[in-house]
Formats: sequence, C-alpha cells, structure tokens
Amino acid sequence: MDALNYDFSDIAPYDDKQFSDRISKLVTQPGFEHAVRWALPNIPYEDLVMLLKSCRSKDEFQTKVMWTFLEQLEKRTTNGISMSGIDKIRPDMNYTFITNHRDIVLDASFLNLCFLRRGLRTSEVAIGDNLLIYDWITDLVKLNGSFIVKRNLPTRQALDAAKELSAYIHYAIGEKHESIWIAQRQGRAKDSSDHTQESVIKMLALAGGGTIAENLAEINIFPVTISYEFDPNDYLKAREYLLRHRDPEFKKSQHDDLFAMETGLLQNKGNIHFSFASCITPLIKSIPSDCEKQDVVRRICHQIDCGIHGGYKIYPINYVAYDHAFDTEMYSDRYTKEQAEEISQYIEGQLDKVDVPDITPQERNFMRTYMYTMYANPLRNKLLATGSC
Repeated sequence: MDALNYDFSDIAPYDDKQFSDRISKLVTQPGFEHAVRWALPNIPYEDLVMLLKSCRSKDEFQTKVMWTFLEQLEKRTTNGISMSGIDKIRPDMNYTFITNHRDIVLDASFLNLCFLRRGLRTSEVAIGDNLLIYDWITDLVKLNGSFIVKRNLPTRQALDAAKELSAYIHYAIGEKHESIWIAQRQGRAKDSSDHTQESVIKMLALAGGGTIAENLAEINIFPVTISYEFDPNDYLKAREYLLRHRDPEFKKSQHDDLFAMETGLLQNKGNIHFSFASCITPLIKSIPSDCEKQDVVRRICHQIDCGIHGGYKIYPINYVAYDHAFDTEMYSDRYTKEQAEEISQYIEGQLDKVDVPDITPQERNFMRTYMYTMYANPLRNKLLATGSC
C-alpha cells in the first residue's frame, strides 16, 4: 500500500497518544491565549484551559469544545444552519466529502457541526499550509483533526507532496476508517461560480495502485453544497478584484488572509444550508475501462459540479442579484420591492467598507457589478445543472 512509503507525521492530525502533551503546550502560547480572549470574551481563559486539558482524544475535543464553540458562533453570526440529504450518509462507511468553498475556516467546521448533531463522526479536514502562520495555529488545527496540504512548492516537490497527500487520504479512509473533507478547488471561488479543479481529482487518484477510476472509487467521493445567504468576505473579494484590475501582479499578504479568516468567522452570514448530494462511487465504477484518463477526470469533475450546483439553496439576494446582473425581471416574483431595496443597501454598505484610496465612480460600479454577479452565480449554475430553481 502507498501508505507504507510515507511517514505522515508532518501532515497528519495529532493522534490520541499526542493529545495531552500538545494541549498542554498549546495553552501556554501567548498567541493562542490572545486569540481566545479576543474571540470568546465572555469565557474565562482559565476555565477554557481546564476544559481543554480534560480532553484526551480528537472525539472528546470535538464533543466537549468544538461543538459548544460552533453552536455559539452559529447563534452569534448566523440565522441558523439547515441541512438536507444527510440521511444518505451511511454511518458504517467513510467518505471523501467534496464541497464548494465559501469560508476558509467555517466550511468544514459547520459541516462537522451537522455531523455532531446527527450523531455521526466528524471528518478530518484538509487545510493549506499558507494559513499556518504561527506554530500554535498548526497545533490547534492538528488537534482539531486537520491534515496539511503543502502549497507553493517547486514543481518536483509539489508532485511529491501531492503523492504524499493522496496516499494519506487513501490511508485515512481505508485504514484509519475516517472520513475527510476537501474543497473542490484550491482557494475560494472569488465570484462564487464553483467548479471542481481537475488537479484536485488527479491528486486524489495518485494513490491506490489501480486505474484512475479504481483509485477514486476507493475513497467514496460525496459532493456537498454549502449555501451562505451572505458572504462576509464579499467586499474583500471585490477589493481584491479591483486591485488585480489595477495591477495584474497584485498578490494578497498574510495579513489579508488573516483578516479574511477573522471576517469570515465573526461577521454576519445570514442563513446557511448544507445539501448532501449522494456518493458517486457507483457512477465512477460504471465508467468504461477503455475511457481515456482525461475523460475520466472530466466526467468525475462534471458529476461533482452537478451535485454541488443542484444543491444550492437560493435566497432572495440571489434572485435580486440575478435580475440585476442580467438586466431582467425573470425572478421579480421571488422577492418584494422592500427586499430588493434592502439588498441594494446591503451591497452599497459592503462597498463602503473597501479601503482602497481614490476609487473612481467607474471603479465602484466595476466592484458593484462584480458583487451582483457573485451573488447571481449560484442561481445561474443551479439553472444550468437542473433547469429549475
């Protein structure tokens, strides 16, 4: 098996034997204490330390700490989390949950909250090493069941890292009997038009020792749709879009990533919905053996996209944005004039937050069009996938 060729300790979550020592180290880190006091001002730090030290395993950490924290976060920053199709998950199986990507931290966290509420085991979570700016963040995410995706490597090292990552995912599902979560693409879709990157599927197929289809059938790919009513980072995406328009070489800083994490965590998201499509292993197994490799990858990407696009929960802002972006009144019966006005005010208020100097009226309109398109795209993609909304 591929796993025999690797020591996964640098990318794998901490196992239960490491838990007590890693927790004891984490709670002494000033950066961790500062982050906790800032994010949870109503909880005495000393009480949290005692709770953390009582955890002896990932499962205890999830049920004693993360469950409560995520429910508080849900209450504070959302109008509630709903779900559909979760009964399609078989408790005796392990899956690769692939979702669209809206929030750096909360996509997988709120998905795991859905699992906790249904008495299902939480999944391990893929997280890019570009977010591991401090050692304490690495400790925290690995205690929380995250495994590390190495990014921005030279070509040869990138291939080796992809092979290691694929081997770990196959090992986690086949040997550790854990489910895993991974986004359908590297980085969030800035315009909310979600499409699976072929490179992600090719990476997943590197391990296993069989054909691409056989290797992917081993890991039980299960598309899941995440629908946020409001994206707290919408104005930050518009800001980045403007800066790239001004300078095609613009690159975000670590500060930008940290601020996006903070904004996504703590700002209003409205309603959130998770829609579980179904495991596509039967479809993968039905692909003819003489099918070209590239065609296999494309078919699987298409199936994942259809599962995700078909599961979008459509909110009034999506209908208003679609009519605005495409200059139509097709969905005017799905919202009131008052809702349209509130959404217009919301968009303008978000644009007011963009801290770029000397924005011209043309540039503001450029960002406005971008934001309306961003909120229209889930509806547009659902129409293309299902023919209805």
